[in-house]
Amino acid sequence: MKSIKDIDLSPKPGKKYWKNCHREWREEFIYFLLVDRFHDSNKRHSADFDVRHSGYGEDTQLVKQCGGTLRGIISNLTYIKNLGCTAIWLSPVFKNNPESYHGYAIENYLEVDERFGTKDDLEELVAQAHQHDMRVFLDIVLHHSGDNWNYPDGKPYYYHEGAEFDFGEWRYPDRPVPIELRNPALYGRKGQIQDFDAYPETREGDFFTLKAFKNDESREAIHVQKILTAIHCYWIKELDIDGFRLDAVKHMGELAISRFCSYIREYAYSLGKKNFFLFGEIVGADAVASKYVGPKTLTTYNDQNLYYGLNSVLDFQLYFALEGVIKGKDSPHKLIERYEELQKNALDRGEYGEFLVTFLDNHDQIGDDFKHRFGYNAEPQQIIAGAAFLLCALGTPCIYYGTEQGLDGCGRGDRYIRECMFNPNDKTTNILNPHSEIYKAIASIAQFRNESNVLKFGRMFMRESSKDGVHFHLPDCNKCILAFSRILFDQEVVFVFNSSPSDARVENILVDCQLNREKKWMKPIYGYSNNVEIMHSENPANPMCYIKLYLKPMQLVILKNY
Repeated sequence: MKSIKDIDLSPKPGKKYWKNCHREWREEFIYFLLVDRFHDSNKRHSADFDVRHSGYGEDTQLVKQCGGTLRGIISNLTYIKNLGCTAIWLSPVFKNNPESYHGYAIENYLEVDERFGTKDDLEELVAQAHQHDMRVFLDIVLHHSGDNWNYPDGKPYYYHEGAEFDFGEWRYPDRPVPIELRNPALYGRKGQIQDFDAYPETREGDFFTLKAFKNDESREAIHVQKILTAIHCYWIKELDIDGFRLDAVKHMGELAISRFCSYIREYAYSLGKKNFFLFGEIVGADAVASKYVGPKTLTTYNDQNLYYGLNSVLDFQLYFALEGVIKGKDSPHKLIERYEELQKNALDRGEYGEFLVTFLDNHDQIGDDFKHRFGYNAEPQQIIAGAAFLLCALGTPCIYYGTEQGLDGCGRGDRYIRECMFNPNDKTTNILNPHSEIYKAIASIAQFRNESNVLKFGRMFMRESSKDGVHFHLPDCNKCILAFSRILFDQEVVFVFNSSPSDARVENILVDCQLNREKKWMKPIYGYSNNVEIMHSENPANPMCYIKLYLKPMQLVILKNY
């Protein structure tokens, strides 16, 4: 296919679309992988290591394609499933510019990049994931296409006071595809963004050398949106995918995102897919993200309509706070503030404001400074505690490929945090080790979450602690106790972590007094060998229930009442 006119959006003959009505999106545990870096098509065995691995790929190798494929993912679905993940988020799979390995420089929206595999491979991946009761989400790019044309004389142009520059020439005689995108009037042509926090530059400018579409409410911009909507409806129809992660959302207008989400959601409903999940990448304050999430104000465009935007966004604010707390460098006060903010969001947005997609690691990081994974300068216990926090706290947890093996990439450039899970120079080994300490710990906690309605739907409370069992307070220093509860009706799950890498502690942790008034014990789920007695204060004026824990450095404990 070369044109939008070739697309038929009627249901694919003989295809039974997966509805997945038995699980809400906030119940998912997402595994995010870069297709090029997860696994190639070779049959391999796991390298011999016990605790953690640094991943494969030299500096010069990581700037180009390493050979990961869709068939490599298909062959290792059980590895992802057994980790406890219920959904897979794939980096972009459409045909990219030759120099691109990551997928975000699209030149043909109607074909799968042959370096990753075929459309049939992708359809098989989705079908087999569904057989494992896992959803599949595609990463998509609406703000810009690949570097498919240049400015006059092939020179770099930069944003300057909203000036629109002349079009140079197409780089290829037959791309981009669909052919409707071979129209210079559909592109903003305002040069590269220089200040990513400046409005309107951040919406109108090019994302580095990738070329931004017109991004306003002009006739041309609306036409682009219709083209992109038809393209992505086509892939829902063909593949039976279950959601999209939208790249670079803050670089687009709120109405454009909401209009796209509404049309996509309606099309999914027309196929019987009732839980199509749409979540976005927005690096910024909650007030910025809130503009793109949930229902939108009544808007007029040819007719009057109420648009429903994203279901959720990636929780960058939690990401910025969590690492320092888990590693004992920052006070848990940052996390306490974060969850207070989420409660305020929930007052305006309901579940839209509270259940965000949470993560420890990401494939790109803000700025040009030193970049690193959560595993950099971290002990295995800290990586486990970070992942466990996501699995036990509010939100939809997402793990970045390799975190479960302790990857610790670091350096000046995104390539250093995009290591290979297989050795490109050796066709026999990978690091998909289901017996490593970190993998097994995450799998154990994820299994409990998948079975626990408390961790999926319960309210969350940060817990006060005390040395003497009398004077309780929230943590206010680093290297201290981080504790919270999830409560659902009469059930309570308690998460406790000693963030000190060197000091053991004896600590009393408050638990819910009403729920536990008649209960005597809490049962260990992770990190403790014995039942823990629920202590009851004898002061009728200030009734309290608490537990007493003996914690080693970096010890994580998860308990539930019974």
